[in-house]
Amino acid sequence: MENQDYTRELNRFLVEVFNDILKTEEVYVSEGYADLSIREMHLIEAVCRAVDEGQDNRPSAIAAALRVTAGTLTAAVNQLEAKGYLERVRDGSDKRSVRLCPTQKGRNADGRHTGFHRELVEAAVERLTLEETEALARGLSGIAAFIREKYLTA
Repeated sequence: MENQDYTRELNRFLVEVFNDILKTEEVYVSEGYADLSIREMHLIEAVCRAVDEGQDNRPSAIAAALRVTAGTLTAAVNQLEAKGYLERVRDGSDKRSVRLCPTQKGRNADGRHTGFHRELVEAAVERLTLEETEALARGLSGIAAFIREKYLTA
């Protein structure tokens, strides 16, 4: 197969897989949490990650991490707070500052979402040799770097 053929095949594959992953992820999450959209699930995931990794979990930091406006984040947090997935907590050292924290319900939803990703990665890796896994990781890292550098830097 010529390089141009591989390029076309890879393009078609990336588009199809990306769409399939998003659709499957939405179905998987909604089976356990029908009241959540995939965007809401990604917000819960970002809050859990920030808290677990000791990162900034103030709304402004979460909005920046998700690349959404403060207004968009506020509306989403209001909905997730009403549904019982997130809560706003006053910072103990600076009462003016608010932190976003997951509730137990939010943690449970994040666990289901994380499980989907774990299954996805395990299914891919179990079919590959170590060398193929390393090559796949390098290729995907290159794609991610390209997207960040060309489209996500401001």
